[in-house]
Amino acid sequence: MFGSKGIVGLDIGSSYIKAVQLKETRSGYELELFDSLPISPELIVEGSIIDAIRVTESLRELVRKAKIKSKDAVIAISGHSSVIIKRISLPEMSEEELSESIKFEAEQYVPFDIEDVNLDFQILGPKEEPGQMDVILVAVKKEVINDYVSVVKEAGLNTAIVDVDAFALENMYGINYEIEAGKNVALVNIGASTINMNILKGGVSVFTRDSSVGSNVHTDALQKEFSISYEEAERLKRGEPVEKVRPEDAYSLIMNSSSDIFGEVTRSVDYFRSSTLQAEVAEVILSGGCALIKGFPDALSEKIGIPVRPAEPFRNITIPKKFDLSNIEESAPIAAIAVGLATRRLGDR
Repeated sequence: MFGSKGIVGLDIGSSYIKAVQLKETRSGYELELFDSLPISPELIVEGSIIDAIRVTESLRELVRKAKIKSKDAVIAISGHSSVIIKRISLPEMSEEELSESIKFEAEQYVPFDIEDVNLDFQILGPKEEPGQMDVILVAVKKEVINDYVSVVKEAGLNTAIVDVDAFALENMYGINYEIEAGKNVALVNIGASTINMNILKGGVSVFTRDSSVGSNVHTDALQKEFSISYEEAERLKRGEPVEKVRPEDAYSLIMNSSSDIFGEVTRSVDYFRSSTLQAEVAEVILSGGCALIKGFPDALSEKIGIPVRPAEPFRNITIPKKFDLSNIEESAPIAAIAVGLATRRLGDR
């Protein structure tokens, strides 16, 4: 298994496509490839592919630019309208028994026709009550999966595994951070049009939620206020200079337009607290484009009253000399999901 060519983790976001490939070594993982490519905001909206031809073109371009040699890819889906993740309690049974009855069990939790979704589950282990077990149930609309699988195929790659963004974050956390029993950590990925949240207790997922709000609110506000292009707004978000706009004006506008994002994260954390008997979240690990906005992690921390740290998805990964280390460290938080996907292997459950 050591030295085996990894499959490529492809995080197809609505403003960037990110690719990461990892090689397994005796001491852990080594980075083989990390690259990203911006895409136009109208191609993927709320997790659904609107313009498959142009998404395919962008994927092909990334394959060329990043010199992706692997033919197998792992992708992830998110979005509150196409992915349902539920933690449910069931009578104890074997994995085989559950795979036979999962459709029946899922029907009461999934608001779509059960024939229109792909189902998966993971047994988390026994509950305190004897004879019961905790299971994570995942249902994803087939048409959404098919849309993503087909653009990946058109770009010359084979989709080996379809994952879910929230769980990819969990894998990224697992290889890079020390797991402390009983400690609640919120992994929050804020991209252009989605927030993915996965709260882990002792490294195991206890709460997930996707919301359709993201850093596009900042881009829209900047474009309107300063009459600038989408690209210029994106540059301002990264703290780069743009003609005729004072950085401090851009910063205060970004903070003022963040209220929906702050509100969404606050509501999710509050809901988790109230539903799990006042369980406190010790820290937030922030990934996605918002983690790169100057001052944003601190502002979020102040709003929710919890320490917020930008994600370090390459923390425990060996980075060979051929990579520009400063560039990787600078953009690391946007690679969190792709890194989590790149840890998957053919034949994984």
